[in-house]
Amino acid sequence: MDCEICHGTRWKTIDVDGVEKVVRCDCWRAIVQERNFKEARIPAKFKNAELETYRPDTDSQRDALRLAKKFVAEFPGDGRGLVFYGPTGVGKTHLAVAMLKAVIQQKGARGFFFVTSELLRLVRETYNRSVEETEMEILRPVLEADVLVMDDLGFEKTSEWVQETLGLVINTRYNTKRATIVTSNLRDPMDNTDMNSFMVQLGVRSRSRLIEMCQWVEVQGTDVRDTERVAKAARTGHLPEAPERLGKKGLPPKTGGMARAGLKENRSFELKWSGGKAGSK
Repeated sequence: MDCEICHGTRWKTIDVDGVEKVVRCDCWRAIVQERNFKEARIPAKFKNAELETYRPDTDSQRDALRLAKKFVAEFPGDGRGLVFYGPTGVGKTHLAVAMLKAVIQQKGARGFFFVTSELLRLVRETYNRSVEETEMEILRPVLEADVLVMDDLGFEKTSEWVQETLGLVINTRYNTKRATIVTSNLRDPMDNTDMNSFMVQLGVRSRSRLIEMCQWVEVQGTDVRDTERVAKAARTGHLPEAPERLGKKGLPPKTGGMARAGLKENRSFELKWSGGKAGSK
């Protein structure tokens, strides 16, 4: 259905101090935003990830949410992004996706979501002669996006090639002052020999760039995935999935007596678990 103002032309006339001018119609902006949203590669499992649906439980989670809202409100600002790092299940990816959605919908930004290991896989596949896309065709939107979410940075096994490829992305975005949002389970200790540190996994140069181009937030809290397994077990009477990660009773070692009692009696009740949003990191 054509717009009632521009009748499908995507342009409208306005009066500026008695002078008639032609400008983009509001419907055009809506179309661009819808297109950008579809192209952003946001996984379906995060369709409900919004800043309003994030439920912080710890001071670090509340601080992360505050900074996420500030980023959206001030975007594009000075191009500085955020690094959310900490254990799994505390809402890092939820926040990153929510920020990406917000700047696309509210600011008309063009952005992309990439699990870092998936991005590296796509680049690596271009070395196969049967693949028509080139390395730069894969990387160009990543390098030029207004906002880039690099999810689960450091999950992939490091190598010289990995460090060089990620270094290209980080350094290019650093030089062009384009906002980058990173989530990671890596640590940033003073000991540079820690194999799970940003220093070892990314290299000195990329870590240094990230420190300058992003605000770092260590996010701590309850692992929502484990608590949801317990809640499901309490409702169904079945043991949670991934029993190898659980205690002898089929529950996480620190599960309270209330949850254990619910399983033993095979009764249903609602557990009031706190923490980050489900499906987040």
